[in-house]
Amino acid sequence: MEGKQLNIPHIKCARVCAPSRPWTQWKAINWKYVEKWVRKLQVRIAKAAEEGKHGKVKSLQWLLTHSFYARLLAVKRVVTNKGKKTPGVDGVIWRTSKQKMQAVYALRRKGYKPLPLRRIYIEKKNGKLRPLGIPPMSDRAQQALYLLALLPVAETTADPNSYGFRPMRSCADAIGQCFISLAKSYSPKWILEADIKSCFDEISHPWMIENIPMDKRILKAWLKAGYMEGGRFYPTKAGTPQGGIASPVLANTTLDGLERVCRGVAPTRHELGGICPKVNVIRYADDFIVTAGTRQMLESKIIPAIRTYLKERGLTLSEEKTRITHIEKGFDFLGQNVRKHQNKLTINPSKKSVRSILDKTKEIIKAHRGKETWHMIKKLNPVIRGWANYHRHVYASETFSYLDTCIFKNLWRWARKRHNGKGKRWTRKKYFREHGNTSWSFFATQKSKNGSMYTIDLLRACTIKTKPHAKIQAQANPYSHKWDEYFQRRKKKKDMTLPSRKRSSL
Repeated sequence: MEGKQLNIPHIKCARVCAPSRPWTQWKAINWKYVEKWVRKLQVRIAKAAEEGKHGKVKSLQWLLTHSFYARLLAVKRVVTNKGKKTPGVDGVIWRTSKQKMQAVYALRRKGYKPLPLRRIYIEKKNGKLRPLGIPPMSDRAQQALYLLALLPVAETTADPNSYGFRPMRSCADAIGQCFISLAKSYSPKWILEADIKSCFDEISHPWMIENIPMDKRILKAWLKAGYMEGGRFYPTKAGTPQGGIASPVLANTTLDGLERVCRGVAPTRHELGGICPKVNVIRYADDFIVTAGTRQMLESKIIPAIRTYLKERGLTLSEEKTRITHIEKGFDFLGQNVRKHQNKLTINPSKKSVRSILDKTKEIIKAHRGKETWHMIKKLNPVIRGWANYHRHVYASETFSYLDTCIFKNLWRWARKRHNGKGKRWTRKKYFREHGNTSWSFFATQKSKNGSMYTIDLLRACTIKTKPHAKIQAQANPYSHKWDEYFQRRKKKKDMTLPSRKRSSL
């Protein structure tokens, strides 16, 4: 690839592309400069979309998707994410610097034809199988490239209270919006818990091609690529396959406008005799809730409007997961239970979520009955830490203590069965020690690479402090200069909450 000239079809892009010699080596790339250049163009796309200049949006998207810098970032995303070692139907994986640079130069629109996806299945919580489509690395890079151009538009036109698979947003923001919408004494009492049936698999292809603001030929090629299963090719007639880089954004863009529809059909304050309709929509991907002042409003106005809205996109509501609930009875959303008792709103980890983490830790303990103790602790700690960090923004202290108690009981039974000929005092001395504010810390010793021994303790969930989450502002757009200062303050505040070891590495 040394000295290869860039074949870029417009002068503006060629002028700003990287110098020929340094950029032919993957390790020589100045990624900060590349990211800064791409972001400048994304900001221009977002501004044009905000001003309604659709022609300018298309021109800027073309410029971005044909730029050398954007292609570099697209390949970088593919070779650094979790699926970097997972091949598609062609079995190709980019490992070396030479392969990565070859992929950058091969990333072109002209003559592009995607390969079929490799179909695999993963088990869902209810025991059913969820299909995943794994694209080849070349198609993943192409999706990452066009996603760079689609995201600024998608973020500018997105629903304010949509939180799933969007930059700078999380489940904690969605739960924070639940608290804002339901915590007050005059907040709505009725909630529609809704779920879209097979959302990713059923979205209408004609609707997506007609309405999603990106290159139509490329989008159509992705949607019609088909998949391979058992050595046979199957065409795709609907949906955007889960497993692709662009799929979450395509699904989000398809569902944008739902909030406007629900608010639009709600009766006005005048029609309700001075009573506020109290309609709020909080969505995370294809899971969403809608609040209202009365059950009748949800049944007669909101649900029919949602069904009509989804039908245009080839989608339907899931009957088994869609229900209307009173706030005093409570409902589960994103692993949390939201309930109001005596006019006080409480949000706790749901029973299903607690049961899930208990089953997972129990399986890990059971699987290590004859293995080294330190190995089991290293398996348990990330699971406990991840679950506790997810729930630490709600009222979870009592749940954390309950989780620690259950894990302790399982570990004690594990230790007693492992040494059924030993006494309880011997067992305690071998596996438990005083550490921190507890005298029953489960521990093990492990040999380091230099031959010295060190102690590793099991993480206790109650040591992770609960802290309210500062919800992102609904209108905040990470691709708009107007919000730069706001996101810098949020990042600085988040960095200060990290342990000093992680903070110093940022």
